[in-house]
Amino acid sequence: MVSELSTGGAAMDAEAPEIRTAAGVLRGRAGQGGTAVFRGVPYAAPPVGPLRFAAPRPAPAWAGVRQATVFGTPPPQSAAFGMDVLAPADADDGDWLTLNVWTPDPGPGAGLPVMVWLFGGAYVIGMSGLPEYDGGRLAQRGVVLVTLNYRLGIEGFGLVEGAPGNRGLLDQVAALGWVRDNIRPFGGDPDRVTVFGESAGAGSLAALLAMPRAAGLFRRAVAQSVPGPFLSSGLAADIAGELAAELGLRPTVDDLGTVAPGRLTAAADALGARMGRYAHRWGVLAHTAIPLAPVVDGDVLPRAPWEALAAGAARDIELVVGHTRDEYRLFMALDGTLGEEIAEDRVAETLRNFSPDGSGDEAYRKAAPGLGPAGLYELVRSDWLFRMPSLHLAEAQVAGGGSAHFYELAWEAPGMGGMLGACHGLDVPLVFGNFGGGLPALLLGETPPAAAEELSALFRAAWTRFAAGEGPGWPAYDTGGRLVRLFDDARTTVTTYPEEASRALWRDHVFGALPLLSRAGL
Repeated sequence: MVSELSTGGAAMDAEAPEIRTAAGVLRGRAGQGGTAVFRGVPYAAPPVGPLRFAAPRPAPAWAGVRQATVFGTPPPQSAAFGMDVLAPADADDGDWLTLNVWTPDPGPGAGLPVMVWLFGGAYVIGMSGLPEYDGGRLAQRGVVLVTLNYRLGIEGFGLVEGAPGNRGLLDQVAALGWVRDNIRPFGGDPDRVTVFGESAGAGSLAALLAMPRAAGLFRRAVAQSVPGPFLSSGLAADIAGELAAELGLRPTVDDLGTVAPGRLTAAADALGARMGRYAHRWGVLAHTAIPLAPVVDGDVLPRAPWEALAAGAARDIELVVGHTRDEYRLFMALDGTLGEEIAEDRVAETLRNFSPDGSGDEAYRKAAPGLGPAGLYELVRSDWLFRMPSLHLAEAQVAGGGSAHFYELAWEAPGMGGMLGACHGLDVPLVFGNFGGGLPALLLGETPPAAAEELSALFRAAWTRFAAGEGPGWPAYDTGGRLVRLFDDARTTVTTYPEEASRALWRDHVFGALPLLSRAGL
């Protein structure tokens, strides 16, 4: 119990536990199930003023005891899905770079495995303080759980002249450095760190696996629904120019540094709403609504993750990777197309745009002859955005001499009358075991069935067992047998990768940095 533990030789108050970090003493509070939780802990200095668009700098030390009972300020949010209302109207205080720690056993001798969560949100929305990311239930399984904020949108991923690229990724590296230097008093072992993330968090994690700056900061990784879009420097620079032009500015530190963060996110939203007009320059990315992603800049991110892993960049890191079966169905629900008829000409255009290597729509129609227009539309977008990038990441890891375990979530969400299937994001409440409010309520319904708790227990057991160095509980993936764990119900199922038709279509595709097709005015 927390009340029986001590830190620095003093008895720890169960209701207000205190821990000394390198920067000063933190006072947290009791969490669920006998855990202790510390919220809003700075891992880097606020990136405002002269530090705006800079690489993260160390957080300043403090005197006395710092209250660590509330989450830090969320980073500026896109208006997508109404997330901007969850961030302060004026987020200029910039105290965005904070993290949170849940521990079942604070004390430097516990030596527990550590799990660090990277949230998703298309690199433009997300925050560590959302209820679905509460780490209490995972911590109760004997791990120290860390969640963190990182810069989003233009602040984190825009290619700004005079600034380092991929600042959101550099924030994550800084947070992992904080974990290395400070996690021991919380009961964690800095040599047993597992990073896990979903969607853009999994894309960030894929980048970390390829980044020399992240080497040695974690030993294991769980990538849930890895997104395919990574940008070349040329494409990212062209997008940044258009973003700045929304404000009548240049994409430079001097110009953009004068603009409030909220105006920058609004400019990115405005550009995202009219991406289609840039198809001749930006290619397939123009058929999405998100203009930002990690940039393969040759410096912070030297190579695209698939190329880097195939060359052995992460062979010493144990990897679990997977996806949901019906990834894109969530987005169809959100844009109103789920359950609706989709015109044949729109389906044909979508198949041409998102099929591998410009193979057109005939290949998909032959591979999935039983699907109607809506099914084909959903399938190709699921494959392009998440399913095939995830599979190829595992195959790249194996090709590079590393170990990978693969899974697919096939259990159908009960929310919205069961129309969502095994959609994108369904794994998040199952992994954390938090079912109430927001997206979990949409996916699982106001009263989740008993099967949700049973499946959640399987996920939590597999993820924490993997973090402890015991493996996830099913065989490693290889390109011969292609064995994967199928999460469908409380039964344990290991089977050959079930999306064989899609795998075969994408077998020879090479995921990498999306190119700039032509420059403005050409």
